[in-house]
Amino acid sequence: MDERLRQARRWVIKIGSALLTANGRGLDYARLAGWAEQIARLREQGRDVVLVSSGAVAEGMSRLGWRRRPHAVHEQQAAAAVGQMGLVQAYERSFQAHGLHSAQILLTHADLSSRQRYLNARSTLRTLLALGVIPVVNENDTVATEEIRFGDNDTLAAMVANLIEAEALIILTDQAGLYDRNPQADPAARLIGEARASDPALLEYAGEAASALSRGGMRTKVLAARRAARSGTHTLIASGHEPDIITRLAAGEHIGTRLWADTAPLAARKQWIANQLKPRGQLWLDEGAVCAIRKGKRSLLPVGVKKVSGHFGRGDVVSCLDPAGRCVARGLANYGVDEARRIAGHPSDEIETLLGYVDEPELIHRDNLIVLPEPQPVAG
Repeated sequence: MDERLRQARRWVIKIGSALLTANGRGLDYARLAGWAEQIARLREQGRDVVLVSSGAVAEGMSRLGWRRRPHAVHEQQAAAAVGQMGLVQAYERSFQAHGLHSAQILLTHADLSSRQRYLNARSTLRTLLALGVIPVVNENDTVATEEIRFGDNDTLAAMVANLIEAEALIILTDQAGLYDRNPQADPAARLIGEARASDPALLEYAGEAASALSRGGMRTKVLAARRAARSGTHTLIASGHEPDIITRLAAGEHIGTRLWADTAPLAARKQWIANQLKPRGQLWLDEGAVCAIRKGKRSLLPVGVKKVSGHFGRGDVVSCLDPAGRCVARGLANYGVDEARRIAGHPSDEIETLLGYVDEPELIHRDNLIVLPEPQPVAG
């Protein structure tokens, strides 16, 4: 048994299309009811659970009598619209049997790329969890285009794990886990019991999608684990055919493949701010502010900002520049560009007078601020 999993309080569980639809024959209601029962047990233990569900397109294909996934986007969107009705009804009925409410959350990549919408989605999910509701998340296939789609629900599940800072992500698939070779072609293939999510060898082991219903394969699951690890989330890849698989994994039983995060959540979040997001603006600081954030490890207050540039909103990433124009830090702005310009150079106790309200006394809180090891000459 693994104590890291036994003690995890917030879980994201992703279930793939092939499992949900019995390889395209329509929703497997008995299996779905079994997963709902296991999730209900986790809720009884005081754990928060977000379910990321594939299956809308596959269920729509079944209802429409289509045997192959369509290539045309408008046909995929039509299948998703039809299938989503059956999927939601099935989940609601299954969770109601255990006295639980469920909620549908449909997302696109654009929703999580926009920091404002990201914060709104996070607030909604956290509120639902506090109310004891089971959020059922799916990609909004009815409106998503290639430019804004996640590409697969493994990636979506990882981003949801980042969103709510989950401690564990379960990816249920029709495979026993990750093997060092293709087990269908090589009987001597060895199951990878555990590894670091960042291990580059994992991508060499992973193959492509094995099902016509699925857009993902084992490779997308490994990439999802790597993404989830940025917020300190551990990933478990296991077979959804195993009896009581969810409750057994949550109890710490060694099943499938466990991919461990290397970093603590806060460190991973700051690494994400530094490396994964493109800054939308710049804050030019005086020497006192530079010293405060670099040596004093303090939050950035508006009084230390001399100039504001760019186009950013609340929650967007901005660069902090020293008087020489070198980037010394990056962080998430508590105010949009117009508000930041109005309060720049003023003490925090004047924010309400200047804006008519106050959200935070800091322009960037130290928890959302990453100081670069060395100043970088290229601003932004």
